[in-house]
Amino acid sequence: MRGSERRSQLLGIAGREFADHGLHGASIEAIAREAGITQAYVFRMFGTKKALFLELVGAAFDRFSDGMSQAAEGKQGLDALTLMGSQYYELLADRTTLLLQLQGFAACGDPDVRDLVRACLAHMWDTVADTTGLDPVTVKSFLAYGMLLNNVAALDITDLDEPWANGVRTQIHPGLFEHITTQTNR
Repeated sequence: MRGSERRSQLLGIAGREFADHGLHGASIEAIAREAGITQAYVFRMFGTKKALFLELVGAAFDRFSDGMSQAAEGKQGLDALTLMGSQYYELLADRTTLLLQLQGFAACGDPDVRDLVRACLAHMWDTVADTTGLDPVTVKSFLAYGMLLNNVAALDITDLDEPWANGVRTQIHPGLFEHITTQTNR
């Protein structure tokens, strides 16, 4: 297997391991075993366990930000926000990417992780704000709603028949953020 193929394979395996177990619970031994290589090879390729985690978390955030940016290409305002929201919702189906993002937040007790997650969240903010041209209150509301979607997706409530689960599964239609502006938030 070529180096680039091995690296891609390891990122996939490590992504699942870190998504399920977080920075401190993930096992380089388990990653190496599944890949059929030694732990030393994993460390040679990525340096440290934390460096591998940081790469995966950064890539997970980028998938969301880049996906939203591509979905709204050429649009502005609430039209762009609607397209970004739809794309974000679709991206939540990738459970590994979702959980990596959440594991990044969970590991923010580590200063290096916190710095990366801050930079990733800033990039996501800038992506939404710059693409849409909307005011900070609307951008904040949009991202806050996205965090609710993250939590609901992580809980995997698809088949749960409970009133609260039915409530959070309620379909959202375009125009949700029309009333949330700096003007209405005085």
